Amino acid sequence: MVAAQPARWRRLSVLVALMSAAFTFNTAENLPIGLLELISQGLHVSPSSVGYLITGYGVTVAVVSLPLAHATRAVPRRQVLTGLLAVLVVSSLMSALATSYGMLLVARLLTALAQALFWAVMGPVAVGLFLPQVRGRVVGALSVAGSLALVIGVPAGTWLGQQSDWPVPLGVLAGLGLLSLITIAVLLPTSRPEEGHAAYGTAPDTRRFGIVLAATTLSVTGAFAGYTYIVKFLVQVSGFSQGTVSVLLAVSGVSGVAGVSITGALLDRHPRGTLTTAVATQAAGLLGLYASGSSPVAAVAFLALLGGSLGPVFMATQNEMLRCAPGRTEIALAANSGAFNAGIAAGAALGGLALPLTGVRETFAVGGLLTVGACAVLIGERLLPPSSRAAQEARPEPSTQDTVTERG
Repeated sequence: MVAAQPARWRRLSVLVALMSAAFTFNTAENLPIGLLELISQGLHVSPSSVGYLITGYGVTVAVVSLPLAHATRAVPRRQVLTGLLAVLVVSSLMSALATSYGMLLVARLLTALAQALFWAVMGPVAVGLFLPQVRGRVVGALSVAGSLALVIGVPAGTWLGQQSDWPVPLGVLAGLGLLSLITIAVLLPTSRPEEGHAAYGTAPDTRRFGIVLAATTLSVTGAFAGYTYIVKFLVQVSGFSQGTVSVLLAVSGVSGVAGVSITGALLDRHPRGTLTTAVATQAAGLLGLYASGSSPVAAVAFLALLGGSLGPVFMATQNEMLRCAPGRTEIALAANSGAFNAGIAAGAALGGLALPLTGVRETFAVGGLLTVGACAVLIGERLLPPSSRAAQEARPEPSTQDTVTERG
């Protein structure tokens, strides 16, 4: 029996807290991109070493997402989320207090452990609080919050680090995490994780699940092969001053919010085409920066194009996991989060290897070609023989109660 829905104000408060947590996690993950030079100078390590902070973060999430989701599949979501946010607060404070590269790396790995499970459980929790008819809008709200990390979080953190020192913005993240922790601990109801309409995919399709995972890995690897070193690119190739970079990152982030907003309006009606379009836009942004990035005007235009695609790619793949998950959606989302972060790790590592060998400009060429490969995977699915997906989508969708009974 499915528990009664909590009051609307409680549901909205929890949704806002989850959006804030998504913003904080995304900012924590990407902030070293904006602080790369400051951390490099402050800890006396190379820029490539700071880039490996992104790699270590991504590898951790990629490796532990599925095991953690499986291990906690029976634990009430309120307990899981409050524990994850507590880890976020503690690890952010550790990062702010780090006096060595090793200590900062350990703190970031702790944050990565929390994020690995957060992205797996956040979506089903948020979607499950509202009616199925507004699922796309809930996913869109969470995606906008995550995208705002690139609009507000990373640029503001970069600016704050430049005005003070790089540990200061990391300490601010601890405060944001604490606010989300308190709200969720007090207001999120305790319920069984398999309850509710968001617990299982609406159109299970094993083959589509595998194709989306492959496209996710390739596209994210391509994105972060270049984007990890975007600050260095904008300064060395495009000729912008260090102080202008935070403004340009904000431009990229604003494009991301615009892209997510447009995607949210199309996602329920055209989920497959929306994902392919987002990946193709990313490829155009990366290759455009490689080909024309020495022109400041072209660099801004293609940076906006790239920024406008990153959020929609993640949003569209998350939405596909909620649709085509062969079993529990949190397991599918954990797999997608693992693929996403494997791509981040591989991309940052690949860019770090290419950086001293070919230069920062060529990292965007590598990233663009990998993203083209992701497009080929998605488009190539149409050339494959029909799978059970067609038959499943032709059948009437089962009710929430029937789905829970059948799979529970």
